[in-house]
Amino acid sequence: MTEPSPDGRTRRRGRRTRRIAVPLTVVSAIVAGTVLSGCGRQQDPDVYTVMNSSTDESYHRWDGDTLKRCGKELGITIEQQSVPASQLMTKALRMASSKSLPDVLQLDASEMPTFAEAGGLIPLKDLGLTTTDIPDGIVDFGSYGGKYYGAARTVNTLALFYNKDTLDKAGLAVPTTWDEMRETAAKLTQGKRYGLALSAGGAEDGVFQFTPFMWSNGGDETKLDSPEVAGALDYWKALLKDGSLSKSTVNWTQADVNDQFMAGNAAMMINGPWQVETLNAKKGLDWGIAEIPVPKAGDDSVGPLGGGILTVPNTGDGEREKKAAEIIGCMAGEQEQITYALNSWMVPANTKAAAVWRTKAPELAALAGQVSTARSRTAKVGARWSSVSLALQSAFQSALTGESSEAALSRAQQRVTSGN
Repeated sequence: MTEPSPDGRTRRRGRRTRRIAVPLTVVSAIVAGTVLSGCGRQQDPDVYTVMNSSTDESYHRWDGDTLKRCGKELGITIEQQSVPASQLMTKALRMASSKSLPDVLQLDASEMPTFAEAGGLIPLKDLGLTTTDIPDGIVDFGSYGGKYYGAARTVNTLALFYNKDTLDKAGLAVPTTWDEMRETAAKLTQGKRYGLALSAGGAEDGVFQFTPFMWSNGGDETKLDSPEVAGALDYWKALLKDGSLSKSTVNWTQADVNDQFMAGNAAMMINGPWQVETLNAKKGLDWGIAEIPVPKAGDDSVGPLGGGILTVPNTGDGEREKKAAEIIGCMAGEQEQITYALNSWMVPANTKAAAVWRTKAPELAALAGQVSTARSRTAKVGARWSSVSLALQSAFQSALTGESSEAALSRAQQRVTSGN
Protein backbone atom coordinates (compact mmCIF):
# COMPACT_ATOMS: atom_id res chain seq x y z
CA MET A 1 0.00 0.00 0.00
CA THR A 2 2.29 1.47 -1.32
CA GLU A 3 3.73 3.92 1.81
CA PRO A 4 5.61 5.37 -0.82
CA SER A 5 5.67 2.56 -1.80
CA PRO A 6 2.48 2.91 -3.23
CA ASP A 7 2.20 -0.74 -2.90
CA GLY A 8 -1.26 -0.62 -1.51
CA ARG A 9 -0.15 -2.07 1.75
CA THR A 10 -0.17 1.25 3.48
CA ARG A 11 -2.77 2.53 5.71
CA ARG A 12 -5.78 2.75 3.49
CA ARG A 13 -7.59 5.00 5.95
CA GLY A 14 -4.58 6.97 7.08
CA ARG A 15 -1.74 8.83 5.47
CA ARG A 16 1.23 7.34 3.74
CA THR A 17 4.57 7.64 5.45
CA ARG A 18 7.78 8.41 3.67
CA ARG A 19 10.28 5.59 3.41
CA ILE A 20 13.79 6.34 4.56
CA ALA A 21 16.42 6.03 1.83
CA VAL A 22 19.45 4.16 3.15
CA PRO A 23 22.75 4.73 1.28
CA LEU A 24 24.02 1.68 -0.62
CA THR A 25 27.42 1.95 1.08
CA VAL A 26 25.78 1.58 4.48
CA VAL A 27 23.68 -1.38 3.32
CA SER A 28 26.73 -3.06 1.77
CA ALA A 29 28.86 -2.71 4.88
CA ILE A 30 26.20 -4.10 7.20
CA VAL A 31 25.15 -6.94 4.91
CA ALA A 32 28.71 -7.96 4.05
CA GLY A 33 29.56 -8.23 7.73
CA THR A 34 26.54 -10.42 8.32
CA VAL A 35 27.21 -12.80 5.44
CA LEU A 36 30.91 -13.20 6.19
CA SER A 37 30.37 -13.96 9.85
CA GLY A 38 27.37 -16.25 9.34
CA CYS A 39 24.42 -16.65 11.66
CA GLY A 40 24.77 -15.19 15.11
CA ARG A 41 21.94 -16.83 17.03
CA GLN A 42 20.56 -20.27 17.74
CA GLN A 43 17.09 -20.71 16.29
CA ASP A 44 14.36 -23.24 16.84
CA PRO A 45 14.52 -25.50 13.76
CA ASP A 46 10.73 -25.67 13.57
CA VAL A 47 9.98 -21.95 14.01
CA TYR A 48 10.41 -19.50 11.13
CA THR A 49 9.81 -15.77 10.87
CA VAL A 50 8.31 -13.65 8.09
CA MET A 51 8.84 -9.90 8.43
CA ASN A 52 6.53 -7.57 6.52
CA SER A 53 4.87 -4.15 6.69
CA SER A 54 1.37 -5.49 7.40
CA THR A 55 0.67 -3.26 10.37
CA ASP A 56 -2.82 -2.50 9.08
CA GLU A 57 -5.19 -4.76 11.03
CA SER A 58 -6.77 -6.30 7.94
CA TYR A 59 -3.50 -7.06 6.18
CA HIS A 60 -1.95 -8.42 9.37
CA ARG A 61 -4.90 -10.76 9.83
CA TRP A 62 -4.89 -11.89 6.20
CA ASP A 63 -1.16 -12.60 6.32
CA GLY A 64 -1.55 -14.37 9.64
CA ASP A 65 -4.17 -16.68 8.14
CA THR A 66 -1.89 -17.40 5.18
CA LEU A 67 1.02 -18.25 7.47
CA LYS A 68 -1.14 -20.60 9.55
CA ARG A 69 -2.19 -22.49 6.44
CA CYS A 70 1.37 -22.63 5.09
CA GLY A 71 2.77 -23.65 8.47
CA LYS A 72 0.32 -26.53 8.63
CA GLU A 73 1.18 -27.58 5.07
CA LEU A 74 4.94 -27.49 5.74
CA GLY A 75 4.82 -28.90 9.28
CA ILE A 76 6.42 -25.85 10.90
CA THR A 77 5.44 -22.77 12.89
CA ILE A 78 5.64 -19.46 11.01
CA GLU A 79 5.61 -16.27 13.04
CA GLN A 80 4.70 -12.89 11.56
CA GLN A 81 6.61 -9.76 12.49
CA SER A 82 5.10 -6.54 11.12
CA VAL A 83 6.76 -3.12 11.21
CA PRO A 84 5.67 0.18 9.59
CA ALA A 85 6.61 0.35 5.92
CA SER A 86 8.73 3.46 6.41
CA GLN A 87 10.84 1.60 8.98
CA LEU A 88 11.15 -1.80 7.36
CA MET A 89 14.48 -1.28 5.60
CA THR A 90 16.22 0.26 8.60
CA LYS A 91 14.75 -2.47 10.84
CA ALA A 92 16.10 -5.13 8.50
CA LEU A 93 19.54 -3.54 8.56
CA ARG A 94 19.57 -3.44 12.35
CA MET A 95 18.66 -7.12 12.36
CA ALA A 96 21.42 -7.81 9.85
CA SER A 97 23.99 -6.09 12.05
CA SER A 98 22.89 -8.22 15.03
CA LYS A 99 22.73 -11.35 12.84
CA SER A 100 19.05 -11.87 13.57
CA LEU A 101 17.46 -11.48 10.14
CA PRO A 102 14.05 -13.08 9.53
CA ASP A 103 13.81 -16.14 7.32
CA VAL A 104 11.55 -14.35 4.82
CA LEU A 105 11.70 -10.60 4.29
CA GLN A 106 8.97 -8.78 2.41
CA LEU A 107 10.36 -5.68 0.71
CA ASP A 108 8.82 -3.05 -1.49
CA ALA A 109 10.06 -3.87 -4.99
CA SER A 110 11.68 -0.44 -5.31
CA GLU A 111 13.87 -1.19 -2.27
CA MET A 112 14.92 -4.71 -3.23
CA PRO A 113 17.76 -3.73 -5.64
CA THR A 114 19.61 -1.92 -2.84
CA PHE A 115 19.56 -5.03 -0.64
CA ALA A 116 20.33 -7.36 -3.56
CA GLU A 117 23.25 -5.28 -4.82
CA ALA A 118 24.78 -5.44 -1.35
CA GLY A 119 24.67 -9.25 -1.46
CA GLY A 120 21.92 -9.48 1.12
CA LEU A 121 19.50 -11.74 -0.78
CA ILE A 122 19.58 -15.27 -2.21
CA PRO A 123 18.33 -15.71 -5.82
CA LEU A 124 15.10 -17.67 -5.56
CA LYS A 125 15.86 -19.95 -8.49
CA ASP A 126 18.96 -21.13 -6.60
CA LEU A 127 16.55 -22.31 -3.92
CA GLY A 128 14.27 -24.20 -6.29
CA LEU A 129 11.56 -21.63 -7.03
CA THR A 130 10.52 -21.04 -10.65
CA THR A 131 8.82 -18.25 -12.59
CA THR A 132 6.41 -20.52 -14.46
CA ASP A 133 3.13 -18.74 -15.30
CA ILE A 134 4.46 -15.37 -14.14
CA PRO A 135 4.43 -12.58 -16.78
CA ASP A 136 7.82 -11.20 -17.77
CA GLY A 137 7.01 -7.76 -16.37
CA ILE A 138 6.30 -9.24 -12.95
CA VAL A 139 9.44 -11.39 -13.09
CA ASP A 140 11.40 -8.21 -13.82
CA PHE A 141 9.57 -6.58 -10.92
CA GLY A 142 11.25 -9.04 -8.56
CA SER A 143 14.60 -9.19 -10.35
CA TYR A 144 17.88 -7.33 -10.20
CA GLY A 145 20.95 -7.79 -12.39
CA GLY A 146 19.24 -10.61 -14.28
CA LYS A 147 18.54 -12.63 -11.12
CA TYR A 148 15.14 -13.31 -9.60
CA TYR A 149 15.18 -12.33 -5.93
CA GLY A 150 11.57 -11.52 -5.05
CA ALA A 151 8.30 -13.38 -5.57
CA ALA A 152 5.16 -11.28 -5.78
CA ARG A 153 1.88 -12.70 -4.55
CA THR A 154 -0.13 -9.84 -5.96
CA VAL A 155 0.67 -6.63 -7.78
CA ASN A 156 -1.08 -3.35 -8.29
CA THR A 157 -0.88 -0.32 -10.50
CA LEU A 158 -2.71 2.94 -11.04
CA ALA A 159 -5.93 3.49 -12.94
CA LEU A 160 -8.50 6.19 -13.65
CA PHE A 161 -11.38 6.17 -11.18
CA TYR A 162 -14.49 8.17 -12.07
CA ASN A 163 -17.82 9.11 -10.56
CA LYS A 164 -20.39 7.46 -12.80
CA ASP A 165 -23.25 9.74 -11.75
CA THR A 166 -21.24 12.89 -12.38
CA LEU A 167 -20.16 11.84 -15.87
CA ASP A 168 -23.65 10.59 -16.74
CA LYS A 169 -25.32 13.85 -15.68
CA ALA A 170 -22.83 15.80 -17.81
CA GLY A 171 -23.40 13.48 -20.76
CA LEU A 172 -19.69 12.69 -20.96
CA ALA A 173 -17.91 9.47 -21.82
CA VAL A 174 -14.94 8.12 -19.90
CA PRO A 175 -11.85 9.68 -21.53
CA THR A 176 -9.27 7.47 -23.23
CA THR A 177 -6.74 10.02 -24.55
CA TRP A 178 -4.97 13.02 -23.05
CA ASP A 179 -6.99 15.45 -25.14
CA GLU A 180 -10.23 13.79 -24.08
CA MET A 181 -9.22 13.79 -20.41
CA ARG A 182 -8.24 17.46 -20.52
CA GLU A 183 -11.52 18.41 -22.20
CA THR A 184 -13.61 16.21 -19.89
CA ALA A 185 -11.85 17.44 -16.75
CA ALA A 186 -12.44 21.05 -17.78
CA LYS A 187 -16.15 20.44 -18.35
CA LEU A 188 -16.50 18.67 -15.01
CA THR A 189 -14.80 21.45 -13.06
CA GLN A 190 -17.62 23.39 -11.44
CA GLY A 191 -17.84 25.27 -8.17
CA LYS A 192 -15.85 23.44 -5.51
CA ARG A 193 -15.53 20.35 -7.68
CA TYR A 194 -12.41 19.77 -9.78
CA GLY A 195 -12.48 17.61 -12.87
CA LEU A 196 -9.51 15.51 -11.81
CA ALA A 197 -7.46 14.78 -8.70
CA LEU A 198 -3.97 13.31 -8.63
CA SER A 199 -0.94 13.36 -6.37
CA ALA A 200 2.02 15.52 -7.36
CA GLY A 201 3.38 15.82 -3.84
CA GLY A 202 7.05 15.89 -2.99
CA ALA A 203 7.27 12.21 -2.09
CA GLU A 204 7.20 8.83 -3.82
CA ASP A 205 3.42 9.03 -4.22
CA GLY A 206 3.81 11.85 -6.73
CA VAL A 207 6.54 10.06 -8.68
CA PHE A 208 4.48 6.88 -8.76
CA GLN A 209 1.59 8.87 -10.26
CA PHE A 210 3.81 10.61 -12.81
CA THR A 211 5.26 7.42 -14.29
CA PRO A 212 2.15 6.49 -16.37
CA PHE A 213 2.28 9.90 -18.05
CA MET A 214 6.06 9.79 -18.54
CA TRP A 215 6.20 6.22 -19.82
CA SER A 216 3.08 6.36 -21.99
CA ASN A 217 4.56 9.46 -23.66
CA GLY A 218 7.77 7.59 -24.53
CA GLY A 219 9.96 9.03 -21.78
CA ASP A 220 11.80 7.15 -19.09
CA GLU A 221 13.89 7.56 -15.98
CA THR A 222 17.25 7.20 -17.75
CA LYS A 223 16.92 10.66 -19.34
CA LEU A 224 14.77 13.00 -17.30
CA ASP A 225 15.53 16.02 -19.48
CA SER A 226 14.10 14.44 -22.65
CA PRO A 227 11.26 16.13 -24.59
CA GLU A 228 9.01 13.16 -23.79
CA VAL A 229 9.37 13.58 -20.03
CA ALA A 230 8.94 17.36 -20.35
CA GLY A 231 5.80 16.78 -22.44
CA ALA A 232 4.29 14.65 -19.68
CA LEU A 233 5.02 17.29 -17.06
CA ASP A 234 3.68 20.00 -19.36
CA TYR A 235 0.44 18.02 -19.56
CA TRP A 236 0.11 18.17 -15.78
CA LYS A 237 0.84 21.89 -15.94
CA ALA A 238 -1.89 22.35 -18.56
CA LEU A 239 -4.45 20.63 -16.32
CA LEU A 240 -3.42 22.90 -13.48
CA LYS A 241 -3.62 25.99 -15.71
CA ASP A 242 -7.11 24.96 -16.87
CA GLY A 243 -8.23 24.87 -13.25
CA SER A 244 -9.05 21.17 -13.61
CA LEU A 245 -6.56 20.30 -10.86
CA SER A 246 -6.50 21.88 -7.43
CA LYS A 247 -3.43 23.97 -6.59
CA SER A 248 -3.13 21.70 -3.55
CA THR A 249 -2.17 18.89 -5.93
CA VAL A 250 1.50 19.65 -5.18
CA ASN A 251 0.91 18.71 -1.55
CA TRP A 252 -1.48 15.77 -1.86
CA THR A 253 -0.69 12.15 -1.16
CA GLN A 254 -2.71 9.41 -2.82
CA ALA A 255 -4.78 9.14 0.36
CA ASP A 256 -5.59 12.85 0.07
CA VAL A 257 -6.66 12.33 -3.53
CA ASN A 258 -9.01 9.57 -2.48
CA ASP A 259 -10.48 11.76 0.25
CA GLN A 260 -11.22 14.48 -2.31
CA PHE A 261 -12.89 12.02 -4.67
CA MET A 262 -15.03 10.50 -1.94
CA ALA A 263 -16.11 13.95 -0.74
CA GLY A 264 -17.32 14.86 -4.23
CA ASN A 265 -14.56 17.44 -4.69
CA ALA A 266 -13.18 15.62 -7.73
CA ALA A 267 -15.07 13.92 -10.54
CA MET A 268 -12.16 11.68 -11.53
CA MET A 269 -8.92 10.63 -9.89
CA ILE A 270 -5.74 8.72 -10.55
CA ASN A 271 -5.33 6.12 -7.81
CA GLY A 272 -4.87 2.46 -7.02
CA PRO A 273 -6.91 -0.55 -5.92
CA TRP A 274 -5.85 -0.14 -2.30
CA GLN A 275 -8.57 2.52 -2.13
CA VAL A 276 -11.39 0.20 -3.22
CA GLU A 277 -12.45 -0.98 0.24
CA THR A 278 -12.76 2.63 1.40
CA LEU A 279 -14.65 3.62 -1.75
CA ASN A 280 -17.11 0.78 -1.30
CA ALA A 281 -17.80 1.91 2.26
CA LYS A 282 -19.08 5.28 1.02
CA LYS A 283 -22.86 5.05 0.65
CA GLY A 284 -24.24 6.50 -2.55
CA LEU A 285 -20.89 6.65 -4.33
CA ASP A 286 -21.19 4.93 -7.72
CA TRP A 287 -17.67 4.71 -9.11
CA GLY A 288 -16.07 3.07 -12.10
CA ILE A 289 -12.51 2.29 -13.15
CA ALA A 290 -10.71 2.56 -16.49
CA GLU A 291 -7.19 2.51 -17.85
CA ILE A 292 -5.27 5.77 -17.59
CA PRO A 293 -5.70 7.83 -20.80
CA VAL A 294 -2.82 7.89 -23.27
CA PRO A 295 -1.26 10.68 -25.39
CA LYS A 296 -3.03 9.46 -28.52
CA ALA A 297 -5.41 6.67 -29.46
CA GLY A 298 -3.68 3.35 -29.93
CA ASP A 299 -0.83 4.02 -27.47
CA ASP A 300 -0.22 1.61 -24.62
CA SER A 301 -1.11 2.88 -21.16
CA VAL A 302 2.05 2.00 -19.27
CA GLY A 303 1.68 2.25 -15.52
CA PRO A 304 3.97 1.37 -12.61
CA LEU A 305 3.86 -2.00 -10.94
CA GLY A 306 3.53 -1.73 -7.19
CA GLY A 307 3.46 -4.20 -4.38
CA GLY A 308 5.60 -6.17 -2.02
CA ILE A 309 7.86 -9.07 -2.90
CA LEU A 310 8.94 -12.00 -0.76
CA THR A 311 12.71 -12.48 -0.48
CA VAL A 312 15.13 -14.80 1.32
CA PRO A 313 17.87 -12.92 3.21
CA ASN A 314 21.41 -14.23 2.89
CA THR A 315 22.01 -15.46 6.44
CA GLY A 316 24.59 -18.14 5.73
CA ASP A 317 22.27 -20.91 6.96
CA GLY A 318 21.60 -22.92 3.82
CA GLU A 319 19.02 -25.27 5.32
CA ARG A 320 16.88 -22.48 6.73
CA GLU A 321 17.17 -20.59 3.43
CA LYS A 322 15.77 -23.63 1.58
CA LYS A 323 12.86 -23.87 4.00
CA ALA A 324 12.27 -20.13 3.65
CA ALA A 325 11.92 -20.66 -0.09
CA GLU A 326 9.29 -23.33 0.58
CA ILE A 327 7.40 -20.83 2.72
CA ILE A 328 7.47 -18.35 -0.17
CA GLY A 329 6.35 -21.07 -2.57
CA CYS A 330 3.32 -21.69 -0.38
CA MET A 331 2.50 -18.01 0.21
CA ALA A 332 2.75 -17.34 -3.54
CA GLY A 333 0.82 -20.44 -4.56
CA GLU A 334 -2.13 -20.01 -6.93
CA GLN A 335 -4.91 -20.42 -4.37
CA GLU A 336 -3.18 -18.23 -1.79
CA GLN A 337 -2.74 -15.54 -4.45
CA ILE A 338 -6.44 -15.63 -5.30
CA THR A 339 -7.47 -15.44 -1.66
CA TYR A 340 -5.09 -12.59 -0.92
CA ALA A 341 -6.03 -10.69 -4.09
CA LEU A 342 -9.75 -10.88 -3.33
CA ASN A 343 -9.13 -9.61 0.20
CA SER A 344 -6.83 -6.76 -0.81
CA TRP A 345 -8.27 -5.79 -4.23
CA MET A 346 -4.91 -6.46 -5.87
CA VAL A 347 -4.18 -8.54 -8.99
CA PRO A 348 -2.63 -12.03 -8.65
CA ALA A 349 0.89 -12.27 -10.04
CA ASN A 350 0.36 -15.75 -11.48
CA THR A 351 -1.49 -15.75 -14.83
CA LYS A 352 -3.64 -18.78 -13.95
CA ALA A 353 -4.60 -17.26 -10.62
CA ALA A 354 -5.31 -13.93 -12.34
CA ALA A 355 -7.68 -15.62 -14.78
CA VAL A 356 -9.74 -17.00 -11.89
CA TRP A 357 -9.60 -13.65 -10.09
CA ARG A 358 -11.07 -11.82 -13.11
CA THR A 359 -14.21 -13.95 -12.89
CA LYS A 360 -14.58 -13.11 -9.21
CA ALA A 361 -13.82 -9.38 -9.42
CA PRO A 362 -15.19 -8.26 -12.82
CA GLU A 363 -15.52 -4.64 -11.65
CA LEU A 364 -11.72 -4.43 -11.63
CA ALA A 365 -11.21 -5.85 -15.13
CA ALA A 366 -9.64 -2.58 -16.32
CA LEU A 367 -7.02 -2.95 -13.62
CA ALA A 368 -5.99 -6.33 -15.01
CA GLY A 369 -5.52 -4.71 -18.42
CA GLN A 370 -3.44 -1.94 -16.91
CA VAL A 371 -1.24 -4.47 -15.09
CA SER A 372 -0.57 -6.33 -18.35
CA THR A 373 1.43 -3.37 -19.71
CA ALA A 374 2.80 -2.09 -16.39
CA ARG A 375 6.47 -2.23 -15.44
CA SER A 376 8.79 -1.88 -12.51
CA ARG A 377 10.21 1.47 -11.46
CA THR A 378 13.63 -0.10 -10.92
CA ALA A 379 13.81 -2.16 -14.13
CA LYS A 380 16.14 0.29 -15.92
CA VAL A 381 18.01 2.03 -13.11
CA GLY A 382 18.06 -0.53 -10.32
CA ALA A 383 19.34 0.79 -7.01
CA ARG A 384 19.61 4.31 -8.50
CA TRP A 385 15.82 4.64 -8.47
CA SER A 386 15.85 6.47 -5.13
CA SER A 387 18.06 9.19 -6.64
CA VAL A 388 15.80 9.49 -9.68
CA SER A 389 12.72 9.71 -7.48
CA LEU A 390 14.15 12.45 -5.29
CA ALA A 391 15.17 14.46 -8.37
CA LEU A 392 11.70 14.15 -9.89
CA GLN A 393 10.03 15.14 -6.63
CA SER A 394 12.00 18.37 -6.62
CA ALA A 395 11.22 18.98 -10.30
CA PHE A 396 7.46 18.66 -9.72
CA GLN A 397 7.48 21.20 -6.96
CA SER A 398 9.35 23.70 -9.14
CA ALA A 399 7.53 23.13 -12.44
CA LEU A 400 4.02 23.09 -11.00
CA THR A 401 4.61 26.34 -9.16
CA GLY A 402 5.91 28.32 -12.13
CA GLU A 403 9.26 27.11 -13.49
CA SER A 404 9.42 25.65 -17.00
CA SER A 405 9.34 21.87 -17.22
CA GLU A 406 12.54 21.90 -19.28
CA ALA A 407 14.50 23.86 -16.67
CA ALA A 408 13.20 21.80 -13.75
CA LEU A 409 13.91 18.50 -15.47
CA SER A 410 17.34 19.61 -16.69
CA ARG A 411 18.30 20.30 -13.09
CA ALA A 412 16.81 16.96 -12.06
CA GLN A 413 18.94 15.11 -14.62
CA GLN A 414 22.06 16.93 -13.47
CA ARG A 415 21.25 15.95 -9.90
CA VAL A 416 20.94 12.28 -10.83
CA THR A 417 24.11 12.34 -12.94
CA SER A 418 26.16 14.00 -10.21
CA GLY A 419 24.73 11.76 -7.49
CA ASN A 420 23.70 14.73 -5.37
